[in-house]
Amino acid sequence: MLFPYKKVLIIGATSGIGKALATRIAENGTQLVIAGRRKENLDEFVEQYGSEKVDSRVFDVMQLDQIPRFASDVTTAHPDLDCIFINSGIQRPFDFSKPESVDLDIFDQELITNYTAAVRITHAFLPHLQSKSTQTALAYTTSQMALVPMMRCPNYGASKAALHHFILSLRTQVADGPGNVKVLEIYPPAVQTELHDAKHQPDLKDGHLIGMPLGEFVDEVWGRLKGGEVQIAVGSAAELYQAFEIKRQELYKDMTEMLAGVLKMFLR
Repeated sequence: MLFPYKKVLIIGATSGIGKALATRIAENGTQLVIAGRRKENLDEFVEQYGSEKVDSRVFDVMQLDQIPRFASDVTTAHPDLDCIFINSGIQRPFDFSKPESVDLDIFDQELITNYTAAVRITHAFLPHLQSKSTQTALAYTTSQMALVPMMRCPNYGASKAALHHFILSLRTQVADGPGNVKVLEIYPPAVQTELHDAKHQPDLKDGHLIGMPLGEFVDEVWGRLKGGEVQIAVGSAAELYQAFEIKRQELYKDMTEMLAGVLKMFLR
């Protein structure tokens, strides 16, 4: 099956999973817009694949007030944009048994990057996607920790769980809205990227070697994206998904239908 989208924006494309996905999409011949904080990384990618195939935008998701302008600029320059990958994410350890060690500014940065910015980007781009007569997509990178937290990184798991719940609700809402917007979620296990490296988690030795090799992970994700799947859990994340997430989503569906019936009696 062919990848169904003609022009893709990847936010958080300067390293790790975002860059690897961008590489696979560019090699597929799909038009691409890449965005991230590090201009030198973006420029290197454009030079490698050519400016006729790839456009780039320097963008920091922490600048929440700039998101509407970013969305307007990108969709004006690329009115045929039909798929958006929201991939930015950071992971930091926090030990609340030692409150003096917890930097709440870093805590807030992680929450904004992993959750709040993703919601605001969704809000900014949805009108464009809903205006299309063809199928469009919003795709999110969450985590196996969206399903089960890890003690070492309580905020990372909480932020990814928040995004996961938002995605479930969003998928239900847009199904009855204008356009044909698909909502995709990728659940990585631990993957060998700079997410765990010494710059970001200095107490880890060779943290970038933790988890599944990046190439192996992207091979599976790419194949399943082309197969039309909307929920792609890989490796140990797939084991968690099969163990209980399918049942939980069935309960969510049942509760949604029940509440819809109740609300009809109260909404004007």
